[in-house]
Amino acid sequence: MRSKTEIVSLLLNPGIIAVVRATSDDQIIPLTEALIAGGVIAVEVTMTTPNAIQAIREASQAFGSRALIGVGTVLDAQTCRQAIKAGAEFVVSPIMRPEIAREARAADRPVMLGAYTPTEAQLAYEAGSDYIKIFPADGLGPNYIKALRAPLPHLKIVPTGGVDVNNVTDFLKAGCMALGVGSSLVSAQILQDSDWSELTRRATEFVKAVQAFRKD
Repeated sequence: MRSKTEIVSLLLNPGIIAVVRATSDDQIIPLTEALIAGGVIAVEVTMTTPNAIQAIREASQAFGSRALIGVGTVLDAQTCRQAIKAGAEFVVSPIMRPEIAREARAADRPVMLGAYTPTEAQLAYEAGSDYIKIFPADGLGPNYIKALRAPLPHLKIVPTGGVDVNNVTDFLKAGCMALGVGSSLVSAQILQDSDWSELTRRATEFVKAVQAFRKD
């Protein structure tokens, strides 16, 4: 079992977290394989995925150290506990629920609570959230993140929603630690067509964008 320090290192390198809202639990294995092939190893299986807990269990067993399987859209402590027991190595919530952070930290797993305003972001931090998921970020953008971090530089921000390959650099310049990427990576069309080669291509593009920024 990986330590929290090891998990965090993998979350931040390359720093692309694939937010997966699959339409069927049997998509998780092939899409994770496709993401790994493109260099994205952090896979957030959302609880909106049918049989999400079982899908997390199967993916954790199938990929072992090759991928970092996490759980997303966690709304309560019980779900957090069940997902971790199934093998989830990181926990993400779109909302600010302190009990989720307590549950994840008790299991020594990194956790991201959701926030939209500066007050919510600070409360999430005080609740023990390792990272603050700014969601939905599509209506806010990189400039908001930059403005937020000016008075609150201690916040480790991971935006989700509105992140695409064209604004990766802008979000990273704003000080984001990692990026949660949903439909611009794992699109509804890719899931519908089981177009795993396209998913690998997109994953590769995102990883290259991050690497290009870090080389500058």
